[in-house]
Amino acid sequence: MTEYHIGAIMRTDIITLTAETPIRRAVAVLVDAKAAAAPVVDDNGNLIGILTQKDCFRPALHASYHREWTGRVADFMSPKVVCVDVTDEVIAIAEMFVKEPHRVFPVIEAGQVAGLIHRSDVLAFLTRFG
Repeated sequence: MTEYHIGAIMRTDIITLTAETPIRRAVAVLVDAKAAAAPVVDDNGNLIGILTQKDCFRPALHASYHREWTGRVADFMSPKVVCVDVTDEVIAIAEMFVKEPHRVFPVIEAGQVAGLIHRSDVLAFLTRFG
């Protein structure tokens, strides 16, 4: 297979969140965007975590039982993020998806979040070009 970089198939129209965003707002943003995850960035745009749909279940369940949303993104996000670089090859990322339980990886370019790559995007690519 000819060399293809992840930058060619990554999603660039993504939402980002801050650590201080109220969790209720963050959950609503993810749901409205039908997004599996959102990178969490600091004031300089540096990646500091990721908030996934799975991370949102605990506060959503709490709100269902107690009729109260509490917390902010920092309380529920995953601070250890597996990232890929925009120049990484699609095949290498496919192998990462085999090894990692994640459905999405943030894509970094020059130290900043450039987009997201979803497991389904890589699978679709492999199906078309494999």
